[in-house]
Amino acid sequence: MSKSFLALVFLAICPLLIAQQALNNDAVIKLVKAGLSDDLIIATINAQPGTYDTSTDGLVALKTSGVSDKLVTAMVVKASAPAPAAAPAAATAMVGTNPDDPAAAHEAGIYIYRDGAPAGSKMAMLEPSIYSQGKTGGVFASAMTYGIAKIKMKAVIRGAHSNTRIVEAQPTFYFYFEQQGAGLSNSSLAFGGTSTPNEYTLLKFDIKGDTRETVIAKANAFGASTGTEDKASTGFTYTKIRPGVYRVILSAPLQPGEYGFISAAAAMTSFSRAFDFGKN
Repeated sequence: MSKSFLALVFLAICPLLIAQQALNNDAVIKLVKAGLSDDLIIATINAQPGTYDTSTDGLVALKTSGVSDKLVTAMVVKASAPAPAAAPAAATAMVGTNPDDPAAAHEAGIYIYRDGAPAGSKMAMLEPSIYSQGKTGGVFASAMTYGIAKIKMKAVIRGAHSNTRIVEAQPTFYFYFEQQGAGLSNSSLAFGGTSTPNEYTLLKFDIKGDTRETVIAKANAFGASTGTEDKASTGFTYTKIRPGVYRVILSAPLQPGEYGFISAAAAMTSFSRAFDFGKN
């Protein structure tokens, strides 16, 4: 295996292993040179904190390095955005007092709504689990094809089964976001900068010994991309109930197994959260 091929593969994988930390001009340039699309890089800029040099010299350096005007604009907007203001007291007031009522105010998170449960309708919060990009697959195939075959990066969660269990094949989910404006959530919050279910994918995990894993990104000698495998994804639709609150309906019944909601922006980090549960 040539040194040049190893260098290309490392260059492709490296951006996906960036921990969730403040981005800067150099980090954006690395993502551009790795071949990631403008839309994906902009999603990362919006989702993560960043410190950008938008001076005349900084902008010239970005342009010289091949950063598009679209990306530069996103960096300038992010650098000039004011800190999010505290929500008015009226906006945070309880809509109801019943914790099993979706209309009541809830702590930010993803909840399963169990309509018609034995003890009445119940809402259960999905406690997030930390996952790491701890495994890669396809390395040998990539080597044998001189970098054409893709290396797969996998999200790995400790434990073969989630602590949250359901028996319903098609439960309803409710998403409660801290911020109510699309794309404006602060990345330090529990949802990591997301503000709509459209930024999430529901994935089925493969059980491997005492861990659960699923593919979240791929890379080869020609570039890298985030993306899950179609066979692991479960489709859903969502309805906005009120600002910051969404009802999510699955497109098809769930088969027994281990599942989790993962955001597209989180797939770019080495450590992030999966809102996981298991279907008995």
